[in-house]
This record gives sequence, structure tokens and C-alpha cells, in this order.
Amino acid sequence: MCFKQISVHKTYVVGIKSTKDYVDFFINLNMGNSVSLISFVNNEKITLKQKLENKNLEKEPIKRGIMILEQLAKEINETGEKEVIKKYQT
Repeated sequence: MCFKQISVHKTYVVGIKSTKDYVDFFINLNMGNSVSLISFVNNEKITLKQKLENKNLEKEPIKRGIMILEQLAKEINETGEKEVIKKYQT
């Protein structure tokens, strides 16, 4: 990810409220075939879990993001990445 994408990511994650939002965010990062959706989801979960340790951040949106990502990972494992992207793509 370049610096611009990282700074956009930091502000965007707080506004993510659904699985569709995460899939749209992943697609809009336009990383081509270099990063799979499941890798993105797993990295996001790690990042959000680290953010939970920060005392200055609101915890509920972070916890909600983790729950969404866990559900998304489960869905990817059950139905496949292509099907999940197709399901949530706008």
C-alpha cells in the first residue's frame, strides 16, 4: 500500500459498518491479484486488534469491525473468495 492508501485506510475503517463496506474498500484499493481478499481480511483483523490496545481510540467501532471481518473470513472459507466478492460487489 502506498502512503495515500494508508491514510485513506485509517480514516475509512472507522466508517465501515458492514461486510459490503469492507469488500468495496478492498476492491477500491485496486491491488489487482497481488493481495487476496482473505489476506486483506486477516491483516485488517490484526490491525484492528492492535488498535484495541490504544487508549485514545473508541473501542466499539473497532470491535464491530473485527466481528464483521471474522464473519467475512468465515464466509470466504465456506463459499470462496470469488463468490463473496461477486455477492457484495456494487
